[in-house]
Amino acid sequence: MRAEPSARITFIQGGDSAMSIIKKTKFCQGISDISDSYMGFIIDQWGVLHDGEKAYDGVVECLKELKSRKKYIIILSNSGKRAAENKERLKKLGIGPSLYDEILTSGEMTWQGLKNEDEEFFKGLGDKVYVISRGGDRSIVDGLDVEVVDDVNDATFFIIAGADSPEMTIEDYEPALKTAARKGLTAICANPDSLGLMKGANIMGPGTLAARYKDFGGVVHYIGKPHQPIFQRCIRTLQGQGIYPGHTIVIGDTMAHDILGGSLVNIDTCLVAQGLHWGSLKKAHSALELDKALEVLSNQYGNIKPKYLVKTMRWGNALPDRKHKKRVAR
Repeated sequence: MRAEPSARITFIQGGDSAMSIIKKTKFCQGISDISDSYMGFIIDQWGVLHDGEKAYDGVVECLKELKSRKKYIIILSNSGKRAAENKERLKKLGIGPSLYDEILTSGEMTWQGLKNEDEEFFKGLGDKVYVISRGGDRSIVDGLDVEVVDDVNDATFFIIAGADSPEMTIEDYEPALKTAARKGLTAICANPDSLGLMKGANIMGPGTLAARYKDFGGVVHYIGKPHQPIFQRCIRTLQGQGIYPGHTIVIGDTMAHDILGGSLVNIDTCLVAQGLHWGSLKKAHSALELDKALEVLSNQYGNIKPKYLVKTMRWGNALPDRKHKKRVAR
């Protein structure tokens, strides 16, 4: 049974009502307000589960509650690192593998694509790659039959997997990008995020470098959210568990990647407010102001709106009229 909407905007005022309707977007006190309606949960990582240094308050409890109800959880991330490395990082942050079922990253899809050449744009790239990543990390090509080169002039293609922001600016990367454009190199962007969240502040993401490369006339193929292939991979995984898009929700903190991406494959979405867009939402003091703030965000991203809005990834309140549906193990 779903909780009935409340007229109060408890997102602003506090209180114990379960949900407020803001036109088509419903604000929830926590994930418990929507947990009965879905069996598959596709959850973003950075800005939702953690900030890169620690898990957000309430996240572990929320994941435990979802798993206790037999929900199937896929952590879907525009991380340029492979799934195994993300698994280890989450473990160090206190988010162990028992709290989710699978991790899928854009870095993992890139590695698999380069290995299997199962998409046309992975074919014919050559065997010399120049890697732009955070901290000089080259694990995205470990085990592949390619040679990593230190000079872009020697490359036959290049990968944008990360950015050393805020230490480096876009201007620091422009010489290599211009050289690659003059050589006509194809770029694989293994992390489409234009912005990232670190220690509560927005930083430049790899997607910004990819956009600048396109400005210079370069060709870029994006792997990750909001592009459909990575969501289709999640859909196939969930269907293998008997869970279909109508029983699935995407939870994330970015309109450009999580909300747009979920909408493009007709999956319901939930925006976590206290993430990338917190600066646009935190000043709202009424339902009207909150609706206007969401409308501004929506207008920037093709008039897409999330179905739900939640302040943080927390479980929320257990209501007396609720009966959480237990999924029967297959």
